[in-house]
Amino acid sequence: MNRKKIIRNILVSLLINGGLPLLVYTILEGHMTDVMALSIAAIIPLLDTVYHIVKHKKLDVFAVFMATGFILSAGAVLLGGDQQLILLRDSFVTGIMGLIFLVSLLFPKPIIYYFAFRFIASNDENQKQAFADNWKFAYARRVMRIMTAGWGAALLGEAVIKVIMVYSLSVTAFLALSHLVMYGILGIAIAWTYLYRKQSGRRLAQIKRESAFPNMK
Repeated sequence: MNRKKIIRNILVSLLINGGLPLLVYTILEGHMTDVMALSIAAIIPLLDTVYHIVKHKKLDVFAVFMATGFILSAGAVLLGGDQQLILLRDSFVTGIMGLIFLVSLLFPKPIIYYFAFRFIASNDENQKQAFADNWKFAYARRVMRIMTAGWGAALLGEAVIKVIMVYSLSVTAFLALSHLVMYGILGIAIAWTYLYRKQSGRRLAQIKRESAFPNMK
């Protein structure tokens, strides 16, 4: 799949599983409790999950992941607590998501594999097979695990930094810097992912050529 289609798939998925729920929550939060608004917003990625299960007869890990985030957000709201805990609600969710990434390393295929499969392989059977075939190469498996570990560390690290900040800074300073920290870490993670995927893609292509034509090494 070419780069434009990959970007389009990513944007559509983020819109359905991230943008629309956030928009719904923003609209509803002034008319009902936060828990109710988050619960309704979480229905959207859940519906997307059901759609993919019905269409592809397979669980959509990305949609489940996004729905989990909104459910955890609702749980964080229910926790309540003092001022610091309220400020850390988003980081509570981010930290749990980071742990999910890291725990997935214990399974045969880490969570990044399923994300990449959805965005890169799309609905084309040949692309799906080609992507799945990459898993037989040790290098491809290592790349997926490194990317999963990288994102897990970034998300968990963001949460840890926020915890340190909230108990070290004034509320005003925390509010001023917290989003800079979040977007800074996410920006670095995205840039690293792009560059690492580009470099590893070239290396994997070389490994596949050498595997197909061993005498050309």
